[in-house]
Amino acid sequence: MNLLTIPLRNLRRKWLKSALLALVFGLGVTSIVALDYVSTVVGHSLEKKLTAFGANILVMPGAEKLHLGYGGFSLGEMSLGETSLPEAATEARVRSIGLSERISVVAPKLVAVAHADGAPVGLVGVRWDREKVLKGYWALNGAFPDTENGLVAGAAAAARLGLSPGSKVTLDGREAVVTGVLAPTGGDDDAVLFSGMAFCQALAGTPDRVSFVEVAALCAGCPIEEIVGQLRSALPGTEVKALQSVVKQRMLSVDFVRRLVLTVSLVILFIACCMVGVTMLSSVNERIREIGLLRSLGFSRAGIFSIFCYEALLIGLFAGVAGYGAGFLLSGRILGVLDMAKGAAITFDPAHMAMTCLLILAVSVLSAFFPAWKASAVEPSRALVSL
Repeated sequence: MNLLTIPLRNLRRKWLKSALLALVFGLGVTSIVALDYVSTVVGHSLEKKLTAFGANILVMPGAEKLHLGYGGFSLGEMSLGETSLPEAATEARVRSIGLSERISVVAPKLVAVAHADGAPVGLVGVRWDREKVLKGYWALNGAFPDTENGLVAGAAAAARLGLSPGSKVTLDGREAVVTGVLAPTGGDDDAVLFSGMAFCQALAGTPDRVSFVEVAALCAGCPIEEIVGQLRSALPGTEVKALQSVVKQRMLSVDFVRRLVLTVSLVILFIACCMVGVTMLSSVNERIREIGLLRSLGFSRAGIFSIFCYEALLIGLFAGVAGYGAGFLLSGRILGVLDMAKGAAITFDPAHMAMTCLLILAVSVLSAFFPAWKASAVEPSRALVSL
């Protein structure tokens, strides 16, 4: 009989009580692990969906602006240097940064002034496949263009020019068809017409040139400043800036999910700790005579303390391993119920499992600390007086 066999014999002798304690503790671990996996997937999914509410980084030409005025009258501003960017080269450099996996959408824009049947109007050339992802909040009456000369009109521009889905309009001698009209957005989109990039570049006579590039970056896994810094290094001579209000709003949304999961996990862990502590304390009260006999046989206080810690350690080991496996499987089921299993990357990580089990072992031993200390403080004479 030694310090290792005594805890095993006691757990086997009171197997039902031990099994119920391990089950309760294991269910707590299962819940925590499942919440961790689900929150990770939900966080990434939420951030990707927030991409549809606009870009969070702008790449613009690094032209200097000269303010002109004379005699107290402002004559406007003059741009010095390049006022546009090469589309293909800029996009290639954006995609070449070290954190390119954090780049969700690269949406170039070409802004030009055209005349629609003689009336001046702003024309914005876009890449429709990316713009539809970036502007997921658009409500469209009609359809997006599927031809080169298709247009989407902003609400204010359509009202001013009398346009509706199916209307034909002549832009600087080129015929175009309005395929859709945007619902009012309250922003700059309302006052302009949108066309395919090729149509706008041909109309403006600027092939492979864009006015600026919008970048939607997933910034939950790293600071947005890192992405901006790498973009500035990859694009010398340009101005790269983060839209901090957009970044902070998205981070708040993602962080809310994480904080909620962390709070729930801590509550579950606290309840599990209380269960272990109460059960071990009850076990100490039931085994006063046994403790007295062990002390009279020469077991030290440290030895008695170790016996109860070993029991908690064995229960924590079983709960950690079984709970982690069950939580991993349960997370897949939960994502299936939430209809988020498709495309969700849940992979079994042995290192994560090892860290989780170590945490559970530490918590279980910590929970048994007070009962074990109380057991080690029992005097042999007081424990044996009732024999």
